[in-house]
Amino acid sequence: MADWEQKPLGVILAGGLATRMGGGDKGLLQIGGQSLLDRVIERISPQVNGLALNANGNASRFSKLGLPVIADSIVGFAGPLAGVLAGLDWAAEQGAHSIVTVAADTPFFSRDLVAQLLLAADGQQHPLVLATTPRTGDDALKSGGGKRVNRHPTFGLWPVALRNDLRVALEGGLRKVVLWTDQHEGREALFSAEPFDPFFNVNTPEDLARAETLLEQA
Repeated sequence: MADWEQKPLGVILAGGLATRMGGGDKGLLQIGGQSLLDRVIERISPQVNGLALNANGNASRFSKLGLPVIADSIVGFAGPLAGVLAGLDWAAEQGAHSIVTVAADTPFFSRDLVAQLLLAADGQQHPLVLATTPRTGDDALKSGGGKRVNRHPTFGLWPVALRNDLRVALEGGLRKVVLWTDQHEGREALFSAEPFDPFFNVNTPEDLARAETLLEQA
């Protein structure tokens, strides 16, 4: 077994601006009497060797979670790739070879997320895999260059070995996750979208209400 095939570290990405929710931390919103972040932690913890939270600003607001909080090192809001880089830098300090990222506002992702990402990375020199789900219904008709899947760029397996390459790309202005993963022959792991897309995330008050209704199916 290669070093990176062992359980990776986990990083929860919570650095978004949450503009459609009026700002603040979406992960602290509650469904079923529990915060989105608590639900995310419960799902990812058994799948990884350790866990950190990527968030910017005053870290004390997350003190109850008992997790290390790592901030973006790239100045200004640089999107999820900045959080990935922060996670890779943290993992390098721990002597880890890879991380898996999940989003703080996505409480229903698969409980075998890490296993499936590792499986998809089999044979790669540097494990780099994004989670995907099939496009169905009206979604299948949307533009997207013929892609039959939705890529979920905040859910991925990332190699510590490429962290400095990512840093250079971010400092050069790159912001789109898939542009960077495609440059490095990133792969995809396909997850079922039934009975609903497990990577459904809370962006609006309407999404929060829907998440409440999905609890029984999750």
